[in-house]
Amino acid sequence: MEPENVDTPPVWAPGKVAELLGVSPVTLRSWSARYGIGPPVGAGRHRRYSDADVRRLQHMQRLSARGMPVREAAAAAFAGPPGDSPDVPAARRVRELVDATDELRYASVAGLLDETIGTLGPAAAWTDVLAPVLRGLGDRWQRGDVCFASEWALTSEISLAFERFSRRFPAAVPGRPVLLACCPSERHSLPMEALRATLAEAGVPVAYLGQLVPAETVADLAARLDPVLVLLWSLAPPTADDLLAARVRDLGRVVGTAGPGWTHLGDRGFPRVDDLASAVELAVGHAHA
Repeated sequence: MEPENVDTPPVWAPGKVAELLGVSPVTLRSWSARYGIGPPVGAGRHRRYSDADVRRLQHMQRLSARGMPVREAAAAAFAGPPGDSPDVPAARRVRELVDATDELRYASVAGLLDETIGTLGPAAAWTDVLAPVLRGLGDRWQRGDVCFASEWALTSEISLAFERFSRRFPAAVPGRPVLLACCPSERHSLPMEALRATLAEAGVPVAYLGQLVPAETVADLAARLDPVLVLLWSLAPPTADDLLAARVRDLGRVVGTAGPGWTHLGDRGFPRVDDLASAVELAVGHAHA
């Protein structure tokens, strides 16, 4: 595994960090003096916190809110990797993420996502925490609760969190890749991003194309990258592109279909998966064949 990304230079002024955390600057200075966290107190007005400092302070606050003494929370947050955390029930993680999302606390959402994905791994984080939160937002829409801003904020931050997690692992892995592609008109890409992060963690070579990629481009890349498997994702029937699946298969590639959008088409001779665990099993099986 590669080390985590090199942190950006310290840019956060103490007053801004205190505001973000909801504490007074005096409290922030006392944490630094008592527990040795953040920039040294002696740096005076030149003290600056890095992004990693801020994420760890937020993690410390969450641990404290969950009942851990502040000194122990500081030690846990600043001693190990940012994902290190005591056992926290999935239901609690869901509540914390919902609250932060509804209040549009972007930094808190990012910190919670990094902790959840880092602690549980991308597959369990998606299945046990992130997907339930997103389903909850969908249910609220159905009841007439317009929560577009919350949904937009959360989906954007989930995508960024999966990207941060994936960057922990080598980008170039020897071997033929698994090619992950959304169908050309499919806009909901998070399940494929969760799959990409899970395969990266497992050391499986993977190429992810993102959303709204034209069919011509998907077919061209399927021909040129020589993947062991091309997995096409569709959430809803209008986006399932069986012509593209057949076209890629005609190139001599193994094609799999993923997502509920394919269900109405029945058995077209493609292996089909409907959940993340099955998709991982299919991809790993072809990668290691």
